[in-house]
Amino acid sequence: MFDSSEVHVWLVNPGELHDPDLLREYHALMNATERRKHDRYRLEKHRHESLVTRALVRTTLSRYCPEIAPADWEFVEVANGRPEIVDGQASLPLRFNVSRTEGLIACAVALDRAVGVDIECTDLRRSFTAIAERCFAPAEQRHLGAQPAERFYRYWTLKEAYVKARGFGLSVPLNQIAFEHGDDGIISVSFDARLGDDPARWCFRLETPTPRHVLALAVETRPGDDLRVRLHPVVPLRS
Repeated sequence: MFDSSEVHVWLVNPGELHDPDLLREYHALMNATERRKHDRYRLEKHRHESLVTRALVRTTLSRYCPEIAPADWEFVEVANGRPEIVDGQASLPLRFNVSRTEGLIACAVALDRAVGVDIECTDLRRSFTAIAERCFAPAEQRHLGAQPAERFYRYWTLKEAYVKARGFGLSVPLNQIAFEHGDDGIISVSFDARLGDDPARWCFRLETPTPRHVLALAVETRPGDDLRVRLHPVVPLRS
């Protein structure tokens, strides 16, 4: 049973999936639009990640609505190209969001509430200071301190998860979103007035699904929420 106070995150490592028969099954799940997007990728690695992502989304949604076959899900693009289930297709008010990075793909699912997920591979080297100067609030920049990589990815994934939950594009100045990590592990946020949002509307979580990945969730809250996050490693169509 899927409790409304839960968010499920389904995880797959595309680099572990090589079985040609399984990949053909994944390809058969895609609709024409998804196939065109898949085929536009120049690199085989990116085509493979796209294929596994689509399979993950479709098979995950069918876990909650088994009366709908994975190949039969229909989607519509809403804010900034984010896919949503076509109104009326599902028997449950499912909301989902997807993120992928080197070595891992995540699909977050919630019931009748906005959800955003971002996942990053911490092995990827970045110019932490330069990005922080552009995208982080002053207090966040100061907090990078002696652990810039670890703290950078925490802030970055939280910001990206929030932007995705809101349906914003990349044009939103990320320095208008400021996070703070309390000693009790609670994550708090403040917004610039131009974003027109209330911090009490959102709950944020950070997870480390593998030693080399950081995952953040932004979830719309309700009064009295006791949000629980469950991570599920999976191989689409096999587990």
